[in-house]
Amino acid sequence: MKSGKQTGIYSGVFFAIGAAVLFGASTPFAKLLIGKLDPVMLAGLLYLGSGSGLLLWKLLSSFIKNVSSQEAKLHKTDLPWLAGAILAGGVIGPVLLMFGLATTPASSASLLLNLEGVFTALLAWFVFKENFDSRIALGMAAITMGGLLLSWAGKPELGVPWGAIAIIGACLAWGIDNNLTRKLSASDPFQITIIKGLAAGSVNLITAIIKGAQFPSFSTILLAGLVGVFGYGISLILFVLALRNIGAARTGAYFSLAPFIGATISILIVEDKPTIYFAVAAVLMG
Repeated sequence: MKSGKQTGIYSGVFFAIGAAVLFGASTPFAKLLIGKLDPVMLAGLLYLGSGSGLLLWKLLSSFIKNVSSQEAKLHKTDLPWLAGAILAGGVIGPVLLMFGLATTPASSASLLLNLEGVFTALLAWFVFKENFDSRIALGMAAITMGGLLLSWAGKPELGVPWGAIAIIGACLAWGIDNNLTRKLSASDPFQITIIKGLAAGSVNLITAIIKGAQFPSFSTILLAGLVGVFGYGISLILFVLALRNIGAARTGAYFSLAPFIGATISILIVEDKPTIYFAVAAVLMG
């Protein structure tokens, strides 16, 4: 009979992989939308879609069942962690990424974005003092190598150094976000996700409007919101539950499977041709 700790670990792994699948799947669909609207506007709609969609679902389910959630609510002492997570992952990260993408070739940007999982694990181990596990570190390295191979498109271009630094900064911001969210993982994941989605989405949307972006058609807004609910909303709920059970380092390692999931779906939906890099990455990530 499995102990409660073992069951919690298995559940955490399941939640982390589920989060990676949903987030990874959202990437190919987001790519289909990126040509129809401003990237910052799209980021705002994805976040707002996740927050507003989950808020509506929670309100309806509470009204129909006439019961309150058994999850612990956020307290005043949680607000600094939540504010930091929103600032780092919802505001600073996306802004740095947009600046970096504007001045850095796509091949270099894709390679650099794989650093998020690495920063998450390193911060968890050396700043937030999670237990160091050499086996998990090796797994993290293998998954990261798989992500790098998936991003490889031949000889990488050097790009503008400041743009590359901005993208690295974005990855660091998301690593900080992941570890700060770990501090909130005992609280209601729906509440955390709704607040982060609405706050980050509003900031990104206002930023897009200020820079002159135009609103897309209603159907495009609806599609972006739907992708946001699953890829940024439900995915984040599962991510928080994984953090609760297995910590930030292990969750970050399993979540690094997202690029592999996204690449697989791209092959099936967008009909990208699989390469030798994809095959090797599949072995590494497996």
